[in-house]
Amino acid sequence: MREVAGKTAFVTGGASGIGFALGRAFAEAGMNVMLADIETDALTAAVRSLRDFGPKVRSVACDVADPVSVERAAAAAYAAFGNVHVVCNNAGVAAGSGIDVISLDTWRWVLDVNLMGVLHGIRTFLPHIRAHGEGGHIVNTASMAGMLAAGMGFSPYAASKFAVVAMSEGLAAELQPLGIGVTALCPGYVRTRIAEAARNRPPRYGEHVGSPLGSRVAELVRTGIDPREVAARVLDAVRNDEHYAFTHAEYRDSLKERFQAILTAYDKLDGAAL
Repeated sequence: MREVAGKTAFVTGGASGIGFALGRAFAEAGMNVMLADIETDALTAAVRSLRDFGPKVRSVACDVADPVSVERAAAAAYAAFGNVHVVCNNAGVAAGSGIDVISLDTWRWVLDVNLMGVLHGIRTFLPHIRAHGEGGHIVNTASMAGMLAAGMGFSPYAASKFAVVAMSEGLAAELQPLGIGVTALCPGYVRTRIAEAARNRPPRYGEHVGSPLGSRVAELVRTGIDPREVAARVLDAVRNDEHYAFTHAEYRDSLKERFQAILTAYDKLDGAAL
């Protein structure tokens, strides 16, 4: 989608962090923007703060873990702007659940938001984008934790983000002939409120239990990059139809080590050594 001005973007997790930065970048590029989030007060404040960057910014309450809520939010976007062209399945949460305390409630919450939330966005908007025939792009927020799990330990977060990468790769292969792009966004640590994600944990998922990993991640997030850097990278990826959007060059060597370990193991197959 080389030309984005006048098109419409729908962004989940849009009240803060990467989602808010995406909304700002899209608005500055001349797009209509619908910000969706579970935090309604923050959402109202986000739209108010973006008035100077783009007059066509709206908001809608949305719980991405609930497919009906996503469908309602999509209907609000259609009513406000007509066709939607760029969908950012960005909402995400993080919570620790290592080998000492394997919390089923925590796994269900993280997977419902980070994985099923992406699926709900795809399921809801993809038929619409295919039907209007004006082209489009889907951005799924994964993470470097979806490429390198070791630093996250045994966690639902890493599992969910690996799944989002796989979903994005499979989706891209199917949609490329239809002129619809797909990008897996894989940032490292970004200054967002994800370490405080438990503030939005619904009661149905039980009580939040902190972990030592959570404290370490919170500090790394605090010193992460500005979300606006991520948004600029995403806008470039949308315009150039890129399958991956990375933001932290320092992970390159770690990725090479992971891929080399996989190739080395594969070479142990009889007759496969090169």
